[in-house]
Amino acid sequence: MLEVRNISAGYGGSLVLRDVSLTVAPGRVVCLMGRNGVGKTTLMRTIMGLLKTQKGVIRYNGTDLTRLPPEWRARAGIGYVPQGRDIFGQLTVEENLKVGLEASVGRTGGIPERVFELFPALRDMLRRRGGDLSGGQQQQLAIARALVAGPSLLLLDEPTEGIQPSVVRLIENAIGAIKASGDTAVLLVEQSLDFVASIADYCYVLDKGVVVAEGAPDELSADELRRYLAV
Repeated sequence: MLEVRNISAGYGGSLVLRDVSLTVAPGRVVCLMGRNGVGKTTLMRTIMGLLKTQKGVIRYNGTDLTRLPPEWRARAGIGYVPQGRDIFGQLTVEENLKVGLEASVGRTGGIPERVFELFPALRDMLRRRGGDLSGGQQQQLAIARALVAGPSLLLLDEPTEGIQPSVVRLIENAIGAIKASGDTAVLLVEQSLDFVASIADYCYVLDKGVVVAEGAPDELSADELRRYLAV
């Protein structure tokens, strides 16, 4: 279980997050929502250890991660797919996937068959360079690379941004399959109300670095959500 308690973080002397708390239970899909610039990506980067916590505590499966570096968090079972995908363009698809294996603990063998079940197109692209793939294909690769290590928590920062509808459905189905397996919890940043309603168990809405609403998708007011999501 991920427990974030009263986290404050930011860049330089500027605070972006103020006393943010959230919980992600095993096997659940939790969504972060809010308009651009309110702190969603900052929170994901702070959970992953890419930004220092100025206040508060991050616990994962009972272990205090607050001061631990990103590689320790990865080896503790947290996978991260940042906004913009961030694959290695000069490496092949297979090489990108093998990079993901380096974060695994206790896993032996090659690339798990599971990732090809979720993203079948990747099987035929193993020799292609990551930089030659379309945006949708790169997003599939980025998620698959995070999954090969067998994380128990997967952080996804806007996985459907700028992606064609057919790939959005593929990613939605993949998250649904991950959820159904019960092995991996998911914390994702997402703006689409329809996508969130179809897949999320619980939502947190951020505004100006503060949690302003939370609850199951059917418990949150549509008017309130639109107010906080409007540009």
